[in-house]
Amino acid sequence: MILKKQSEQRDLFESERSFRLLVENVADYALYMLDPTGVITSWNVGGQRIKGYSSEEILGQHFSRFYAETDRANGKPARALRIAREQGRYEEDGWRVRKDGTFFWASVVIDPIHEDGRLVGFAKITRDITERREAQLKLEAMQKHLAESQKLDALGQLTGGVAHDFNNILMIISGSLHFLKKSASSDAKMQRAISAIETATKRGAALTGQLLTFARRQSVNPQAISVADRIGAVREVLETGVGSSVKLAFDISPDLWPVTVDISELETALVNLVINARDAMPAGGIITVAARNAIADDQDERDFVAISVEDSGQGIAPDVLDKIFDPFFTTKPVGKGTGLGLSQVHGFAHQAGGTVRVESELGRGTRVTILLPRDEIVPSADKGSIAEVGGSGTVLLVEDNPDVASVSASLLEQLGYTVRRVPDADAALRDVELHNVDLVFSDIVMPGKIDGLTLARRLREMCPELPILLATGYSDAAAGVRGDFPILRKPYEIHQLSQAIAQLPR
Repeated sequence: MILKKQSEQRDLFESERSFRLLVENVADYALYMLDPTGVITSWNVGGQRIKGYSSEEILGQHFSRFYAETDRANGKPARALRIAREQGRYEEDGWRVRKDGTFFWASVVIDPIHEDGRLVGFAKITRDITERREAQLKLEAMQKHLAESQKLDALGQLTGGVAHDFNNILMIISGSLHFLKKSASSDAKMQRAISAIETATKRGAALTGQLLTFARRQSVNPQAISVADRIGAVREVLETGVGSSVKLAFDISPDLWPVTVDISELETALVNLVINARDAMPAGGIITVAARNAIADDQDERDFVAISVEDSGQGIAPDVLDKIFDPFFTTKPVGKGTGLGLSQVHGFAHQAGGTVRVESELGRGTRVTILLPRDEIVPSADKGSIAEVGGSGTVLLVEDNPDVASVSASLLEQLGYTVRRVPDADAALRDVELHNVDLVFSDIVMPGKIDGLTLARRLREMCPELPILLATGYSDAAAGVRGDFPILRKPYEIHQLSQAIAQLPR
């Protein structure tokens, strides 16, 4: 009997020893015991590996030293023991502190240990899951990016589907207005009505353009430019737009690198940013427009030109910051904004191969920075605005919409051209073979197998010297032009048509 009892005790001792050795040598988990007050009474290799303390350094110390200072001040360690004692377990993922002061993301479990119904301490398990958390955050970021891309694609498809027809409608209104303005009487009511229609037409075109730009579906005419020159070109507009209570300052670095962008989109983005900054300062303040060269860093291997607009206004709340580039999102009162200004900025920057960064602090203001890739092309000299000029010769107008064709033909005739109109590309190719043509003016979107861009390329092969001008309200095909042919956006006015024709190579 005594031998049996000694054997059982020996087996129990060996079992406890084996278990203790197992626990003490587990390296992936910090497994240790606490007394009822939270003082550490045992320690294992995992604890030393994860938290940096040897057993000699940590035994007899309170486990709260693993918590951040703010968590200790808030009583989090004591609360964890109380929950474990009252509810039978405490589980949490959160930040913990190593011996060297660095933080890691920990998965923590605390279980109460009872003996004969009395609490004798706690078993604590801690695992470093920093890498898992970072992987999860990256996955969530990728999923968010994918969702944003899908949202943009859906928005682009929706916008593109209506933009062509909508801009054709605006083209008819705009072109007809030009005729009415020249023939209308001097009646004040009639003039006010025409002016109101003209304003609404321009606003409709601008809204469609902003939405297309945000969705990265806008047809653009990129060219190498000097950022300093373009900021100078809109300086007067910006100063007029901010009002008397806001001071506009400029900090433009010398020798800025050139960038390749659509000039009108860049200028629109600048105006949108400055107007937003002005609206963030209802009591007045300072807006600083700055531009500098940004040399490649760890975040990006490319060099950029950074254009920033900074205000001293109210700042943007953190819960709003992620939404500011969403189309139609605005914090302004009804009637004070469309929610497309920053959407246009976002779309312009990404379409130009760059990006946008926002820094904001409540009560201290906001800085929005557009980063545009550096270009090695030297900008051509600014030709300035070209006045409306007359012309002569025969224009072959290729347009399938009869109403749009009528308006376009009227504008061309007012400029002095003889116009022949055909409804599609096949008819245009036959006409050029049979008749003399001085200029081809074609819409990009047309019925049939040949669109305007394909037509232009075939005509270039047939008649290399024939001037060709394309027009579009919206088309995916316009993205493939790459500067091969000039594109006039609908709706256009007579002076824009005149300028576009004047700039064609002869």
